[in-house]
Amino acid sequence: MASILLVEDDERIVEFLRRGLKAEGYRVEVARNGADALALATGGLEFHLIVLDLMLPDFNGRQICEQLRGRQIDVPVLMLTAMDTVQDKVSGLRAGADDYMTKPFAFEELLARIEALLRRRGGEPPSEGKTLQVADLVVNRETHEVRRGDRTIELTPKEFSLLECFMSAQGKVLSRTRILEQVWGYSADPLTNVVDVYIRQLRRKIDDDHELKLFKTVRGYGYKLDAG
Repeated sequence: MASILLVEDDERIVEFLRRGLKAEGYRVEVARNGADALALATGGLEFHLIVLDLMLPDFNGRQICEQLRGRQIDVPVLMLTAMDTVQDKVSGLRAGADDYMTKPFAFEELLARIEALLRRRGGEPPSEGKTLQVADLVVNRETHEVRRGDRTIELTPKEFSLLECFMSAQGKVLSRTRILEQVWGYSADPLTNVVDVYIRQLRRKIDDDHELKLFKTVRGYGYKLDAG
């Protein structure tokens, strides 16, 4: 499990990112100022990645980055900021950041960038083929055929996209935030129940006639699909 140091002083962003990243399986430690960030990053704890806000109450993100690199700490740094000029980006990258995202940002894009930075450090994950399988549930990504055992299951395009999302991350808890962004392509009102409605539809079609239930609810985090 990868460990992330989140350096951010906006409490709303802290709670949103901490909840979302934990739901994706990351360990998250939070620092709300530069001094705490440097203490954590240099205090012996192992972090696989740092998500670093540029504007902090004491130091700015560039100064923190420069100090980390000056101490030979080469953990990947993803810098977040509302400052979006080319010069701001160049300045952040030259200070030692590995990537740079401007606020506001989509959570799904943040996850993709985190995954890309971690892959650079740890190697590429194996690519997926055209067929996905969990227990006796099989999905063909090219023909969009879905079978459970010897029964063909008819799904709407949106149901198929949602199922493919779960099959591609089998055993992994997916938060409602990630599901909304990955399947619906937007950041929706967190109070919307569209995810829950579609999960109920998939459960009815896939699990209702089987003793082994594949869809699991993980209270407080989201859903997962596995045979455990």
